[in-house]
Amino acid sequence: MIDDILWQTKLHARLHDPAEKALVLLRDPEGHEGGTSRALHEVLFASEIPDGVRRDVQRADWWAAAADRPQWPKEVWARVPWAKQPILVHPLTGQSLDLKSLADTDIEEIKQRSFDHFSRLTVKEGENVDWKRTLLAYWRFGPELAAAEDDGGLGMLWPLLPADTRVPDHSIWDHLDLTSAFAGAFAADPSGHAALLVMSVGPVQSFIAAARSTSDLWAGSHLLSRLSWEAMKVICEHLGPDAILFPRLRAVPQVDLWLRDEMHLAPEWFEKADWQRRATDANPLFAAALPNRFVAIVPASQVNEIAEDVTNRVREWLQRLGKMVVDRLLKAAGEPDDGKVYAYNQMRRQLDGFPEVHWASAEFSLIRPRNTETQTNLDVSALTDVMAPFYGVRRGEACGFLASPAWRVLGKEIPWGDNTAFFDPNPGVLYPAIYELVERVLAAAKSAHPFDQLAQAGWRDSLTGENEWLSSSDDALAMPPGRRNDTLWASVAAKEKSWAKVGEHLGALSAIKRLWPVLFAEEVRDALAMESVRRFVVSTHTMALAHQLDRWLESDTPLPKELITELKNAEPVALPRRLTRHSNLSELLDYAKRIPALIEQAREDAGEGQSRRIEALIRTALTANQKTNDKGRLETYYALLMLDGDDMGAWLSGGNEKNTASYRDCFHPAVRYGFDRVAAHQPLLRQYGEQPRTVSPNRHIAISAALNDFALHAAPEIVENEHLGRLIYAGGDDVLAMLPVADLLPAMQRLRWAYSGHDPSSDQLDWRQALSSKKLEFRNGFGFVRGRLLRLMGEKATASCGAVIAHYQAPLAAVLRELRAAEQRAKNDGGKNAWSLALIKRSGGTIYLTAKWGEPVAALEALHRFFADPDVSRRAVYNALDWLKDLPPHDPDLLGALLGYQFKRQAASEGARVLASELAPRLVKIAFDANQRRKSINQLRWLETFLIAGEFLAREVRADAAAEAEPELAQ
Repeated sequence: MIDDILWQTKLHARLHDPAEKALVLLRDPEGHEGGTSRALHEVLFASEIPDGVRRDVQRADWWAAAADRPQWPKEVWARVPWAKQPILVHPLTGQSLDLKSLADTDIEEIKQRSFDHFSRLTVKEGENVDWKRTLLAYWRFGPELAAAEDDGGLGMLWPLLPADTRVPDHSIWDHLDLTSAFAGAFAADPSGHAALLVMSVGPVQSFIAAARSTSDLWAGSHLLSRLSWEAMKVICEHLGPDAILFPRLRAVPQVDLWLRDEMHLAPEWFEKADWQRRATDANPLFAAALPNRFVAIVPASQVNEIAEDVTNRVREWLQRLGKMVVDRLLKAAGEPDDGKVYAYNQMRRQLDGFPEVHWASAEFSLIRPRNTETQTNLDVSALTDVMAPFYGVRRGEACGFLASPAWRVLGKEIPWGDNTAFFDPNPGVLYPAIYELVERVLAAAKSAHPFDQLAQAGWRDSLTGENEWLSSSDDALAMPPGRRNDTLWASVAAKEKSWAKVGEHLGALSAIKRLWPVLFAEEVRDALAMESVRRFVVSTHTMALAHQLDRWLESDTPLPKELITELKNAEPVALPRRLTRHSNLSELLDYAKRIPALIEQAREDAGEGQSRRIEALIRTALTANQKTNDKGRLETYYALLMLDGDDMGAWLSGGNEKNTASYRDCFHPAVRYGFDRVAAHQPLLRQYGEQPRTVSPNRHIAISAALNDFALHAAPEIVENEHLGRLIYAGGDDVLAMLPVADLLPAMQRLRWAYSGHDPSSDQLDWRQALSSKKLEFRNGFGFVRGRLLRLMGEKATASCGAVIAHYQAPLAAVLRELRAAEQRAKNDGGKNAWSLALIKRSGGTIYLTAKWGEPVAALEALHRFFADPDVSRRAVYNALDWLKDLPPHDPDLLGALLGYQFKRQAASEGARVLASELAPRLVKIAFDANQRRKSINQLRWLETFLIAGEFLAREVRADAAAEAEPELAQ
């Protein structure tokens, strides 16, 4: 019965406002509360809703509204007929997306569609409503309006319909989620108190960084994401997924699987989900979509119990996984298993206390409304006293958010002049202070780092060097390298090459990471009832050849019979997804899958003469249509990129006020006009409008939703559909991708614009035209792709990128080290919002280039095209490098003129000479702009590096060391 009350309360909270509120407000004679909401209440609640439930929901609604938007008087100027003036405001930047007009939306039709939609989602057991499953169904599928003929785009707008037409910067779903979270916490607590709980699972960097392959790197990231989900699942089971404010869990594939298989929502509801349709690890289930920390609203009295349950459950899950790994290793090695093998004990001991789980909480009861009926006239003395020690101030002295200009304005009732109040704060307004306090407490908890010492006597793990490697017996642990011919790992390496290389001996965590790709693929196979789910790992060699394979397929050039005979004996390999667009060339596509394997096979197994013959056949076939000096050579270089959002901690905590929209920015333009007129005579009101929006649940939800849209939709579209790349992982603000060298620069820049949802070159977008568009477009923080409207991070959000170009045979561990170093150079030397490229040459030496986004990328692309022109000699760059050494470093005009002269000397056509004249001053301008180039080197040095990078990228192919005969730049 108590459980029923919880879910009934949450369901009542979800229905207190109708989804279509913005479309019917000021248009429906019944009022927005008299339509769908009332009809659904009558269907669901046969009897009168208890007064206690009503009070909890009313209080939750007040708090949620105050946390996310200001309160308004009932003035004419503060009313917005949104269907006639439909504008969405980006919650992080204040920029607007004008939807033109929705006034032709029929009120009765949309109300009926809304009612029918939720009626289909109502779950019953016999004649009785299943409160919990109905709540879960409304939460998950409410924002996905059922398809209808002549939809008119309403289905695309449905997820972003605003909660308040006057402040259209957060959706009705955000408001309903938050109201349900508060109401559930109130209902589940005997005293009706809620608390904010923050938990983190780790460690992060050391766990992910221990990797020898891209598969290891993916496994570490994905496994950490899965551990985070196992932690969050505890709260989802007890309080519903809307109790978690960050990250937003709606439509996350792993959460969908839980809803379907463990919560038993109707399988047909998930049929259109992307994760239902792919039998490779391009399936979104393989994306590391969840961060290692989360923020939740929970009953204050249950905080300790919930935190302990989360910790135990996540560690028990990992222990079960560890046992499964030992089972599989013993089976693969063909060793007897009586359940008492020494490796089981090692696994159990090494996993004891892992992962680390840190948590902190703060109760909203620290804020005391003196007027309990209206929840206003706040007493914050208790909150002030609790915060004081964390800020080093005296008890009773305001600190943190309570000492901020924002609270000096928000903490007072703002009089309107006619004895009405514009703003009268309730506890929801102090969400920023509660969050700030929790963050301080969590930092203190992490600084106290108790741990139990674990004795490790034998030889250490090959990957991390920390723990003993797993062994069938403790005697074997004393065997030094070179004598381990009869160990568990020696047997595994002989039979399962993807689990261990020859000589590798792994400890518990390394073994789990190594087997996780296989174990998770089997889990997905079983969940989706597919015969198999293939691990789809594109090799570095295949990626290097991808562009040439694509051109060959485009040309539809037949292969010689001699080569076809050889290819039929080669095993097919995985290709980048974009190559499958040539599916009409099924026979040639099959040969394309075999070409990289045949090259490798010939080098390893055939004699030198046979290997050269096969490579010559392949070179001739793939490069027959090339019209460059590189004809007859195969590409041997590939690229890796790592993109990471800048200052994510500050975005979450509100620490970047200069990039935060003000309260006034988030008003509907019509309200802004009326507000400005009144505020001109009300200094306190004007000051309020100018304040940056404080941290709020909506801000956390908006960030999480934006990161989900970027990772699950935008990044895969750019890397794998627009280009010939392969995502290794995309989770939140992190992307790791592998690409052909020719695709690196355009993909890198597109990812950066997609992260913020703003391409400076894009025109204002018409969302109706985007309904049928298959191209990803973005502007003002919003994006459109394949009929989907995305709300991304906004123009003020930035990201930095590290990129590496390396030979496909270069040791991946070394390439990954360079990649991480490149990302750090972008953030440190580049000052963030920058990129850094490392060119690792097979002939020796590495070139580093660091710059800002925008013009430097465009100029490098232009330089690439100039040097790639058959009418331009590559002597242009070699002569320029020789000649730059003798030039004065502080005369940009002279430098631009002479560089243009050198370029034109090596250009045979008029078009190339014109381009040379335009390109030279662009390069010099960037070199002399300290905000664009790397600051630790001078202008000439930076320009030299830029020219070498442009020439390297311009080569049609980058072959082995013998072909790299240009001057080297000492680093």
